[in-house]
Amino acid sequence: MVENRIAILCTSSMRNKLILSLLLAILATSCSVNYHVRKAFDKGYRCEGGGADTIRISTIDSIPYVLRDSIAWKKVLVQKDTIVRYKRSFVPQTRFEKRIEYKLKRDTLRMIEKVEVVKWKTEKRKNVKPNILLLVLGFLVGMITNWLLRNFKPTL
Repeated sequence: MVENRIAILCTSSMRNKLILSLLLAILATSCSVNYHVRKAFDKGYRCEGGGADTIRISTIDSIPYVLRDSIAWKKVLVQKDTIVRYKRSFVPQTRFEKRIEYKLKRDTLRMIEKVEVVKWKTEKRKNVKPNILLLVLGFLVGMITNWLLRNFKPTL
């Protein structure tokens, strides 16, 4: 019975060592940062510049202090860092992001088209003006026909 416990303890400690060694082997052989950077550049990542530009502004301040009976001035150099701008990096869109962007543009164009059609129909209904030229032309054709029928009517 004691021998079985020792065998179990040995196998559990060996099992722990085996698991630990497998984890260390996986961590030691995993992909590095350079691998991921190369993959990103292959897929279209662009980095322009190296971060942000900074400007160091130095100013001289004078601080008064009392020294015995007189006032003395102490010069202090103050430096401040100011960030001017960030340089952008371009990260390509995934297929899902491209699809969403395309759908948004398409839906926007459809909505604009519907609005334009409604505007056109209301303008068409609103601006109905009688065509005076057509009215005058119809009156003239009627007068000429009436004159022709009176003057050249065949006798029955």
